[in-house]
Amino acid sequence: MGILSEHYELNNGVLIPKLGFGTWQTPNDIAPAAVRTALRVGYTHIDTAGAYQNEGGVAEGLRESGVPRESVFITTKVQAEFKTYEQAKAGIEHSISLLGPVDLLLIHAPKPWPEMFTDTDKQYLKENEAVWMALEEAYERGEAKAIGVSNFSISDIENLIEHCSITPMVDQIRFHIGHTQDELVSYCQTQGILVEAYSPIGTGRLLKDPAIGAVAEKIGHSVPQVCIRYDLQKGCLPLPKSVHDEYIEANTHVDFEIGDEDMKTLDSITEN
Repeated sequence: MGILSEHYELNNGVLIPKLGFGTWQTPNDIAPAAVRTALRVGYTHIDTAGAYQNEGGVAEGLRESGVPRESVFITTKVQAEFKTYEQAKAGIEHSISLLGPVDLLLIHAPKPWPEMFTDTDKQYLKENEAVWMALEEAYERGEAKAIGVSNFSISDIENLIEHCSITPMVDQIRFHIGHTQDELVSYCQTQGILVEAYSPIGTGRLLKDPAIGAVAEKIGHSVPQVCIRYDLQKGCLPLPKSVHDEYIEANTHVDFEIGDEDMKTLDSITEN
């Protein structure tokens, strides 16, 4: 099964499938069918979040698929707006009530979402320490096999490493051709933190990039497949998403190699 049977090892020894199925912007009533399709075509790693409001649909799709729960790696996230220990604990309890114990639990963002897209310099360092404490406790209780963060910068991660007991195992970030966040990725890799890459196709924008299209035509694969493969060759874990059966399956066909010259071409692309 190629990439679908391959894993990364997290810094606590837990194995995580190298390719995940994303469910961002997948409505709760659509999620069961999408998850069933993903599991049918061979995915064993499903990514959801409290903020997506589809954890129940993801759980329903898993139940209906007939695939044993222990054969599937499930990730969910504590909402970015939850910045107290009590809020985070309640959010985790709600997620567990829908999904059961999960394989990976993340803080969705270091700031509440509205502030992620403004120029505010405010950092929620103490607040994230409190939220992280709730994740550490869930980890110690066995409600999550691994814990990590999402959208965290180097300084955000350094704060947790300095003041908390457990080093994050994952940082899930926007990573794709033209937006590779090299300094952050390098830092995570030196700390033994796996980088997961959401929006590997740039939320569809990369479909129209002529340079990527030329590489894809040259090597005989689709643009989405090239984008996903690029992330894998960068040592990241891509999380492609779709609600269309044909695309869900096509995104798993990434067992090929992008040559050095073509990788250099892709590396040279900058985000518009």
